[in-house]
Amino acid sequence: MGTLMSRPVDIATRPQLALQSYLDALLQEATEELTLSSSLDEFQAAVLEEQARDAVVRAALNSPVVAVATPAPVAVIADVALPEPVLEAVETPVVTLVEPVVEVHLAAGHRTPPPSSADGRPAWAAEPFECLLFDVAGLTLAVPLVCLGSIYSLEGQELTPLFGQPNWFLGILPSQSGNLKVLDTARWVMPDRYRDDLRQGLQYVISVQGYEWGLAVHQVSRSLRLDPNEIKWRTHRGQRPWLAGTVIEHMCALLDVSELAELIASGAVKQMHTIK
Repeated sequence: MGTLMSRPVDIATRPQLALQSYLDALLQEATEELTLSSSLDEFQAAVLEEQARDAVVRAALNSPVVAVATPAPVAVIADVALPEPVLEAVETPVVTLVEPVVEVHLAAGHRTPPPSSADGRPAWAAEPFECLLFDVAGLTLAVPLVCLGSIYSLEGQELTPLFGQPNWFLGILPSQSGNLKVLDTARWVMPDRYRDDLRQGLQYVISVQGYEWGLAVHQVSRSLRLDPNEIKWRTHRGQRPWLAGTVIEHMCALLDVSELAELIASGAVKQMHTIK
């Protein structure tokens, strides 16, 4: 009897259990679907959000870029007063031609010398002649006027030196007749007693006819007329060929210009050979 009473309970509960199991399964599936649906919704929302963000980025990239021109810097030029160029006046050196103090040469007709005498005297000493007295380092020299040109003063004048010239060449003196080569007379007539200080105090230059040089002297004395018989002539001029003779009365030496010119020319030639 006890067994028969328990069977309806089993019959009654079996469908309920099946239904309960079915409902639980449905509930589980619904829950899973809900969960899945919720996950899908979140995933779709994230995708949509990402797509929206990408769309914004693409729109920004595809939008035309407007180049904003940066204004070029404007150079402000200040009104600066530039200094005006100063033109320096170049002074051209003016060569002042020295005028002669005295023209001592004779007229052309009087310069023709007489023929030479038999005793070897210069041609201009064949008869009385005019001569000029001048001083060189205390020695009085006499030179015939027929051999001289002009007398130039050295006061306020500077001789122009030339490179490579011998020591007896003092420089160039510009004159109306051309550039005059000034010679140190003392070095020629008294080489054994010459001193460098003898160049001091030179006051005049006497030009010589037929030559482009002049004699530098310390003083010009006077002119006088000499008689050839008053002169002590030198017959042998080996040591001083320029010394024609002496005048005892006037205590002077008579200068032979032609012999001095040859001596100067030979000295110049020697100097040129030395330079070469």
